Amino acid sequence: MTLEALWYRRHPARWLLWPLSLLYGALVALRRFLYRRGWLRSMRLPVPVIVVGNITVGGTGKTPLVIWLVERLRARGWRPGIVSRGYGGRSASWPCEVTPESDPGEVGDEPVLLARRLGCPLAVAPDRVAAAQRLLAAQAVDIIVADDGLQHYALARDLEIAVLDGRRGLGNGLLLPAGPLREPASRLGEVSLVVSHGAPGGGWRMDLAPQALRRLDGAESRPLAAFAGRTVHAVAGIGHPERFFECLRAAGLTVLPHAFPDHHRFRAEDIVFPDNIEVVMTEKDAVKCHAFAGERHWYLAVQAQVDMNAGPALDELLRRLASHGRRD
Repeated sequence: MTLEALWYRRHPARWLLWPLSLLYGALVALRRFLYRRGWLRSMRLPVPVIVVGNITVGGTGKTPLVIWLVERLRARGWRPGIVSRGYGGRSASWPCEVTPESDPGEVGDEPVLLARRLGCPLAVAPDRVAAAQRLLAAQAVDIIVADDGLQHYALARDLEIAVLDGRRGLGNGLLLPAGPLREPASRLGEVSLVVSHGAPGGGWRMDLAPQALRRLDGAESRPLAAFAGRTVHAVAGIGHPERFFECLRAAGLTVLPHAFPDHHRFRAEDIVFPDNIEVVMTEKDAVKCHAFAGERHWYLAVQAQVDMNAGPALDELLRRLASHGRRD
């Protein structure tokens, strides 16, 4: 039995871990209390900070939403920079600035994906305050977007956006380790915006629209519809691989699924199969496979499509920030 089954299928074994969840919940509550009372310090930066995160373990679509958010900020004249933990990165020193040419093994896969898609200033470090200060010292940035920083209370924030998996919801509703929750469900009542990915979930809805399939060597791009009726090896090392496989099936592809753990460190043998069938992977996996991919390897980029009412709501929150002197 996997933790996924325990968390999302309401397996009775979850009650064996329930006492540990109570202890975890007490520690979470104590930590928040210490920050609220100022006994643990939150650092406020000289520019506004928007945090994008979630209250569950695993992927919910934060990275596509960060791309949408940064593009919207730019369209309204802001100069955003992104900070992230750089999960999975093994750099010998932090913080690190990330460029499209950075090594995902050093700084993490999602930051490299963001750098390639957006080309905006980006820094990573387990200490998100240090990453933000690095950006502010080196780049012309007037707003910080913190990717996956909802529980990183050391970084004071002006807006919080929580992204939920609309299909899986909050699972069995229990805190770690008996359930998938990092914080109690009541935490959602404190954030500025809730975005629900893939299904209604009590906030603004977001769907991921598949874009063109692109060969990893950059030599070719085709519409996803051009692969309809074909059988492909589908490779996904993300938080919820089945969502990716379902996306391909919905486009008419026959999928031979190959699921890997989130942030998997791919090797060449992971994406080589004893046939001539083409291989399709996620964009996050592609940044790690580029060095050893061949002509049969493709990735599918996606674009966040957010409820049309979410943008104006965000604009109003940003307007209030600007009017209260949080912008030059």
